[in-house]
Amino acid sequence: MLKSPLYGVLGVGLVATAVLVPGSSAQAVESPDISVTNAKAHLDQFQSIATSNGGNRYTGRPGYLASANWVKSKLDAAGYTTFLQSFSTSAGTSYNVIAEWPHGDANHVVMAGSHLDSVSSGPGINDNGTGSAGVLETALAYAASGQNPKNRLRFGFWGAEELGLLGSKYYVNNLPAAERDKIELYLNFDMIGSPNPGYFVYNDNPAGNGARDDLTSYFTGKSIQTEYIDVQGRSDHAAFRALGIATAGTFSGAEGTKTSAQAAKWGGTAGQAYDPCYHRSCDNINNLNLTSLDRQIDAIGHMIWNYAQKEYGSTEPPAGDNLIQNPGFESGAVNWTGTTGVITNSTSRPAHAGTYKAWLQGNGRTTTENLGQSVAIPSSATAAALSLWIRIDTTETTTSTVYDTVKVQVVDGATTTTLATYSNLNKSTSYVQKTLNVLAYKGKTVTIRFLGQEDSSLQTSFVIDDVALTAN
Repeated sequence: MLKSPLYGVLGVGLVATAVLVPGSSAQAVESPDISVTNAKAHLDQFQSIATSNGGNRYTGRPGYLASANWVKSKLDAAGYTTFLQSFSTSAGTSYNVIAEWPHGDANHVVMAGSHLDSVSSGPGINDNGTGSAGVLETALAYAASGQNPKNRLRFGFWGAEELGLLGSKYYVNNLPAAERDKIELYLNFDMIGSPNPGYFVYNDNPAGNGARDDLTSYFTGKSIQTEYIDVQGRSDHAAFRALGIATAGTFSGAEGTKTSAQAAKWGGTAGQAYDPCYHRSCDNINNLNLTSLDRQIDAIGHMIWNYAQKEYGSTEPPAGDNLIQNPGFESGAVNWTGTTGVITNSTSRPAHAGTYKAWLQGNGRTTTENLGQSVAIPSSATAAALSLWIRIDTTETTTSTVYDTVKVQVVDGATTTTLATYSNLNKSTSYVQKTLNVLAYKGKTVTIRFLGQEDSSLQTSFVIDDVALTAN
């Protein structure tokens, strides 16, 4: 994993139900048991390659190319269509290994990946031999399973991640736009066998919230508690996320310290790093927790088996249907993400209909609150509109100065566009409906977000209800 000064745990993700085929009414696909014995054998091979090549598998050095060639040979033998993609770095030439299962709809690609390189100081067995071994063994197991996928499966083993995510960036940036648009989901696995492991699920891309929830639900079904984490762009999903592609992944921890609460639910040692050998020479074949590795590779298999069968392209809602889920907030925070407590049934402010609404600000102090939902806007749309009902009350007395605002925004990959801004100057004693054009986002999965900002003076309350996004 790319070096970074910090990463943040955002919350706990617990779901009590088993996962069916994601986004589909089909019956669940049985999850496979991916062999940890085989994955460990792959790690033994990576260790052997490092030992024979100066003790590492670093970009530009013989150990990395030997690793790439060996992974490619395994995938070739299993029947994948593979190629080595070369690119230049400050340390020399590096390579991505790309493998595609030559079956399924090529217009809908489900992709999983991991970085294959180590740092220069050691063999990189946990970072990231574990992710590479898990993705490789899942790919080999799928090829041997006799499954008939609806979608095209593709696997990437990235070079030069430790130099700044260079391999995954090179791959994504050199794909034609039409090919990028075919990637429905990218799953990333970077460090999944840490010796003092946690069970973290990526929570840093609203477009991937469905996959995030499916991973969480899978672990919960195995009685494994998880925590959501924002890895702050320090691994290879970042290039995909930046282009608006749905991403998700898992992580067992790096240089961060395990808390006593985490040790109570996961075992291991509180007050110690998840991986004390992170980016050190001791990250070798003995720097592993095989229980973590076993659980994590089974989660990879679960996602690949299920998303290979997911229905894409044929599930667009009928014209005129509301694309927003839980639009009136009557199910609480279901389908919405953002600041805790924004969705409320408090009687201090009325709902437009029902009892629940979203109440942003009203704190009378400097605060920022947000609420959002990921929405796929059909590519066939000739009109697309976002509407909402909003009620604004304030104790600000000015009629000319903006102090407090709520912005209606669209997050499209790395780009955030503000469609409208309402402030204390727009106060109203009753709900007013606002309608905004979002046709520019047809064919994309974007996040509709409400961002409230309040200063330290008097309060302004922005209450939103009955949100709708319709496309015709």
